[in-house]
Amino acid sequence: MGETVVPILPCRTLQPLLDFYTSLGFEVTFQQKSPNPYAVVQRGGIQLQFFGMRQYEPTESYSTCAIRTDDVDGLHETFRSGLKTAYGRVPTRGLPRIGPLKDTSYGTRQFLLTDPGGNCLRIAQPTSEDPHHRPAPKETFARALHHASLFADSREDLVGAAKVIDRALGLPDERPTPVQLLRLLVLRADVAGRLGDAETAASALAEATATAGQLGAEEREAVSDDLERLEELLR
Repeated sequence: MGETVVPILPCRTLQPLLDFYTSLGFEVTFQQKSPNPYAVVQRGGIQLQFFGMRQYEPTESYSTCAIRTDDVDGLHETFRSGLKTAYGRVPTRGLPRIGPLKDTSYGTRQFLLTDPGGNCLRIAQPTSEDPHHRPAPKETFARALHHASLFADSREDLVGAAKVIDRALGLPDERPTPVQLLRLLVLRADVAGRLGDAETAASALAEATATAGQLGAEEREAVSDDLERLEELLR
């Protein structure tokens, strides 16, 4: 059996899309303007095909494609570098954008990449053979982080993620551990930045930076992804 599945994704116009993917190291292997706009890009074992629609609205897109890799960290770094070269910065909100690299509660390490056409690529490396969501923790702040991460990076419901974190950090009778606080604050700053809320982002970043300075070596190792994200958000 030699079947291959190739996603065919929409866009308004092809050229911005092709420029985006070539910056990531893809090759344009086919392109036509008539009778219908159509193009194919490929990078290693990843092939994506696109068709143009004049009435298409990228900001309202729900198009999604899942990509599995055995080196998600390497792809994330390569794509970030390519985007920075092409755009002069790493775009983290609007279109296009690339999300942070994270371990999920459903057995993958992944990041989301959204192209100028609004198509979201979910690029993941399996970390478990069980793809089901793990049960939410019972402890208050671990549970808040669990749900906020799902809202922000799986559903892309940034407002929902912000509400979960703000509710947890506003509890009068409970306080998170320094590690939990650091992770919640970094995610809150990330979400605020993506929502265009500069004031909240700056406040969360300042508190996260202070909290990071209180962590020991083992704690810093446990939150290495979050500390890396904090450094990126501070740039």
